[in-house]
Amino acid sequence: MDMRRLVGLNFARLRRDKGLTQEQYAELSGFTQQYVSDLERGRRNPTVVTLFHLASPLGVEPSDLVAKIEDDGSDPA
Repeated sequence: MDMRRLVGLNFARLRRDKGLTQEQYAELSGFTQQYVSDLERGRRNPTVVTLFHLASPLGVEPSDLVAKIEDDGSDPA
């Protein structure tokens, strides 16, 4: 799986798990809603520093954003 797609899928899952909309996360984090949307669609290539800043408002480790997703056979798209 493409690493940008993996980060986007993990980020979206973690954000939803916290009960946050993209807009709420954007306000909380300082990232724009457009950046969050692009990230979740795999259109952004965040740096290591950005991964840290993305993870902090979610209360997770940056490594959680790059953790391999176990294939459950479903199509996330």
